[in-house]
Parts: sequence; structure tokens; C-alpha cells
Amino acid sequence: MEIPGIGLFEKDDESGWLHGEPMPVPVLGNAPCSFVIDRYDDDFAKDDFRVAMLNFLSIGPSTLKDAEPHIYRYYQDCNAVWEPGDNEYLDIASPEGIWPHIRFGFEAHVSRRRRKEKGIYILLDCNCDWEPEHGLLIVFKNGLTVNKIGQYDGHLTNSDAYADDRFEDTVYRVWESRG
Repeated sequence: MEIPGIGLFEKDDESGWLHGEPMPVPVLGNAPCSFVIDRYDDDFAKDDFRVAMLNFLSIGPSTLKDAEPHIYRYYQDCNAVWEPGDNEYLDIASPEGIWPHIRFGFEAHVSRRRRKEKGIYILLDCNCDWEPEHGLLIVFKNGLTVNKIGQYDGHLTNSDAYADDRFEDTVYRVWESRG
């Protein structure tokens, strides 16, 4: 199957997901990444997926630069459970210092939100040195702006993750029970 402007996709018969070919993604410094689309076949507005993917391919590194303070806060919350000298402890002095500790995922999962505005979100699961078990999830609303940072939990928004509409516009929700 071809999605105009994006490329060819193959359907995984087991999961039903569509898998695209790797392509350079500017927001990731042109690192190769493949789109994986969830629940496309029966969607009521398939073109929304195409538009979100084109948006994602149009944004540059400045979009991630804007998310730096949120990613840094996530690092700080994770790092707070360790003491200097622990193998897991990292000393990252500023938000700009996080990038050498992040490895972008090779797949960008594209999914429609099931509640609220039913928009299209692109989830990028990354590895990070400060949380090797749960990683780093970066979610892009409509492929344009980062709307959620945190551990990989599969949720498209913090509002969905915590079942609380107060967090609808919260990019990173500070952990309350850490330390």
C-alpha cells in the first residue's frame, strides 16, 4: 500500500500495523526512522495520518530543542533516586547536556487518540542512559509539537496516562512519589 508523499507500507498480518521503509527524519538529525501505523485500515479519516506524518517530516531539531527543559526534568526525577557513585547516577549539568545520553528509536508509531479531539499522535520510543528500563517517550501531537515526555507507557497524552483532564496540556508531569 502506498501513502502519497510518504511511501510504501507493508501490513503485518499479526498486528494489523502498517510498516513503512526507513527514511531520514530532519527532527532526528536525519537519522533513519520508519513509520508504523496503528488501526489505519478502518479509520474514519485516513488522510489525517498522512498529514501528521508529513508534518513530522517537516519539523526540524528546534522542535526537540523546545522540549529540552521537559526532558531534563524527566532526567532529574529519575536521577534523584540515585546517589553519586551509584552506577546509574549521571551528572548532567544543564538541559543541553541530555542529548549525548539519548538514542532515538528507529520507529515512529502513528496512532489516533481514542478520546477528546481524536487527533493523530506520533510516538518515538528512545533509549536514555538515566532510565534504561523504561526509556524516554517523546510524543508529537499532529506530528508538529512535542506534547508528552516521560517513560514509555504508550499513552498519547498525560491526560490519558493519568485519566485526568487537568493534565491535557502538560508536557511532562513531575513525579510526586520519588526520592
